Amino acid sequence: MQALRTAASGMSAQQLNVEVISNNIANMNTVGFKRQRAEFQDLLYQTIERAGSQSSSDGNIVPTGVQVGGGVKAGSVYRITEQGTPTLTDNPLDLAIQGKGYLQILLPSGETAYTRAGNFSTNDQGQIVTEDGYAVQPGITVPQNATDIIISKTGLVQVKLDGDPQPQTIGQLQLANFMNEGGLEAIGDNMFLETAASGAANLAVPGQPGFGSLLQHYTEASNVDSVSEITALITAQRAYEMNSKVITTADQMLQTTSQMRS
Repeated sequence: MQALRTAASGMSAQQLNVEVISNNIANMNTVGFKRQRAEFQDLLYQTIERAGSQSSSDGNIVPTGVQVGGGVKAGSVYRITEQGTPTLTDNPLDLAIQGKGYLQILLPSGETAYTRAGNFSTNDQGQIVTEDGYAVQPGITVPQNATDIIISKTGLVQVKLDGDPQPQTIGQLQLANFMNEGGLEAIGDNMFLETAASGAANLAVPGQPGFGSLLQHYTEASNVDSVSEITALITAQRAYEMNSKVITTADQMLQTTSQMRS
């Protein structure tokens, strides 16, 4: 019975839906996290009677035909990149991006990763790094005798040195933009890699047309909305239950058929 396979595909799809929602809820407090949504597509149809075929020698045309669907499959899991709320931290190395763009991170493999999580610190050499110690690109080193760090909205990094009232420029941060942000490959640790789907990174100084600006002393909160996620979770649970009910009904129908006697 086709209904068994159709309902099974529905249960599998809703299981994926719940897994995506659970990942969103788990990352409600992850800096710079962007929530995801699962999208689904219907499967191939079994054509019992084709629409437009002739139904008689007089040339009569079947107006609608008969097609029976085979269920559902996952089409994509896309990332919603709307802005998260800036959260005050008072850490001078924390940065929130207001608008479009990603900060660049140098991985141990030599690849460049991209992130919206701007919770940075300095390592033992004074380099600005992520929580895992990966250097922010372009590389910037804070002098040991620096008494204050100033990062402008345009990414200009300056420090005040002990005994010198004039700020000294030590570097310039850049942002990367992509034609298709949804095509970036998530690798964990709040980072993404460029892919053929995302297109090549377009680099510019923060504040340029099409690029966001930086906000010092802040980080960008996750854009997960708990109410929306719980609502979506309940909907997915009910859909899973209804598909399981179809399997139960199909099983009862098969049981009835097997008990028929001539």
